Amino acid sequence: MTVTPFPGTETAAPAPLFDIEKVLASIDRMAAQRPVAAQIVSVANSDETSAKVLARILASDIALASRVMKLANSAYFGMRGRVTSLQFAVTVVGFTTVRTMATVALTNLDDESRLPENFWDVTTSLALASSTLAPRFGERPQDSLCLGLLAQMGSALLHHNDPDGYAEIVEAEPTYRGRRSAETRRYGINSLRLTSVALDQWGFPASLTTPLNEVDDLQAQGGALLRAAFEVAARLTTEDYEEVPIVRLTGGRLREDDIVPVLDQVRAEAAELRRAMLGEPSEADDPESNPDDWTF
Repeated sequence: MTVTPFPGTETAAPAPLFDIEKVLASIDRMAAQRPVAAQIVSVANSDETSAKVLARILASDIALASRVMKLANSAYFGMRGRVTSLQFAVTVVGFTTVRTMATVALTNLDDESRLPENFWDVTTSLALASSTLAPRFGERPQDSLCLGLLAQMGSALLHHNDPDGYAEIVEAEPTYRGRRSAETRRYGINSLRLTSVALDQWGFPASLTTPLNEVDDLQAQGGALLRAAFEVAARLTTEDYEEVPIVRLTGGRLREDDIVPVLDQVRAEAAELRRAMLGEPSEADDPESNPDDWTF
């Protein structure tokens, strides 16, 4: 499907002809370079896949396995230093989280040189805010963590295919909603919708794709959690940000007092989540980062 860019873009560079199938095919080519990650994405949602089977596959990619171990031992899961088995790590973080981390790997979201500015600062804020607020919206925290981790995948794909043009959008549009409007004008699709298309193609559940499609419709409750998470992320990562009332974004389900502790928690935990997702070293890298100490 070739998407013709909408007229009226304000960016200086001519808009590229944007072909969704071509972009998704490029992901398949990247996946060929990370066969273990691609296999995990394929099998993790199968009823026939057990934690033991998934751990055995994961063990073939030491870098990815290390990240899963690091995340399982992070403050987020409350298991600091107690997870030394890869199979137990898979059980602790959950199949959807392992699949999400594999998706991050095979789409090169762990290579910051190919990403928009502040990509992981925003992504970790989105993930932690979504997870923390999830119970208020009747959602599972771990699924919402995955939603936040994957939400910006589309922006990475747009940036990868049009780095100069996308950099202009980021520079010109300080708000995420404004940025999505500019993306639609330039490409005929916004980054969250592109993420949804990719996740749907790979068989991710509707619980992850529906919020991406409904985030800009203030009347749609399916997008309320993600709208709140984007507001938290914006307040933490955007300089001179003009706050939007959280009660308006969530249809009255949250008030300003509700997100004060969320802002504090995101500030406290974002750096550790970033290290786990990118495999960066930390001061406490003991069994979770040393494959010689693992059991399977």
